[in-house]
Amino acid sequence: MSDEARSRRSFLRSGACALGALPLGLGALDALAADPPRRAPAPAGAGPNPAPAGRLLEVDPRFWKALPEGKTQCLICPLDCVLAPGQTCFCRTRQNHDGRMLVHSYGNPCIVSVDPVEKLPLAHFLPATQTLSIAAGGCNLRCLYCQNWASAQAKPDDLKNLDLPVAEAVEAAAKRGVAALAYTYTEPVAFYEYMRDLSEAAKARGLRNLCASALFINPPALRALARTVDAFAVALKGFDEKFYDRVLGSRLAPVLTALETLRAEKTWFEIVNLVVPTMNDDPDQVRAMARWIARTLGPDVPLHFGRFVPEYKLKELPRTPVETLERCRAIALEEGLRFVYIFNVAPHDGNHTWCPKCKGALIRRLGFKVTENRLVKGACPTCGEKIPGIWT
Repeated sequence: MSDEARSRRSFLRSGACALGALPLGLGALDALAADPPRRAPAPAGAGPNPAPAGRLLEVDPRFWKALPEGKTQCLICPLDCVLAPGQTCFCRTRQNHDGRMLVHSYGNPCIVSVDPVEKLPLAHFLPATQTLSIAAGGCNLRCLYCQNWASAQAKPDDLKNLDLPVAEAVEAAAKRGVAALAYTYTEPVAFYEYMRDLSEAAKARGLRNLCASALFINPPALRALARTVDAFAVALKGFDEKFYDRVLGSRLAPVLTALETLRAEKTWFEIVNLVVPTMNDDPDQVRAMARWIARTLGPDVPLHFGRFVPEYKLKELPRTPVETLERCRAIALEEGLRFVYIFNVAPHDGNHTWCPKCKGALIRRLGFKVTENRLVKGACPTCGEKIPGIWT
């Protein structure tokens, strides 16, 4: 059996092509690195498991305000939820406690795992390094195909959580030797305060920070976060307001604004588009999206087209045909994007990083595994073309 065949079998056996993770303790980090975790359903019959009283943290004071009659308004995301005492935000994590905005997703992650950076996915950020991935319950979207619905579509207090203070998480990451902390699996905007404090502590320790998000967030909160987060994997889930409303329970325009905000902040980001059959795979919409990215954000922004796996409320749909992903990739390249990828399909030439000048393969991947890296100081060794990204 060839090395590539063995690697492919290992990749498929690991379940790495499906997103998800078990809620596990820090003592399992080494085991997690050897045996990638899979998604766990919410524990049957589990009662509330609230964070310790000391962990109920006030929402960042810059991003909420008090209103008359004891009401509060959250300003972190474009929903701008107004809450009467006792009410909870749409994201299920922030609550009006007698006129104060407190967050229930702090220091109590439901997922902790060690993952390759390629899983976010990020293709132009420290290839073949590992991250300590952290997620807490809650989300400010309602995607019908949510891959981690058991955690994302639940209140943090109703999940089986870990007690993981910021200092302990950063210490564990440093001891494990990972390159970065990654805020992923669920929607990090829903645990903004925990992510903020983790990223500040990690940065002080010399670690990088990564965020995989749908980026449904207000610009002031995003700009504050961009000071400590080194790279974003942004889920631009479609390019149609009707799709965002009908399938995600959200809006497209604020996401486009957030992407322009990241560009203005000069923060590295890559865009991820999960291609859902019959939902967001129209070639004209794909072309419009690619054209907007190339003209508004720049041709060097990497774009990843992902294969949909039937999940949650869209189990009746088929997996995305590989031919559809290849068509999307071809369209994006035609529109001028220089780095376009396919993920959740392996092996495939769309996994690799290609030099846009001499067309040679620079980084070869099998799914999330790097099998060859020919970059020299961030450049093509054949023609010298500089490849945008964070390589050292």
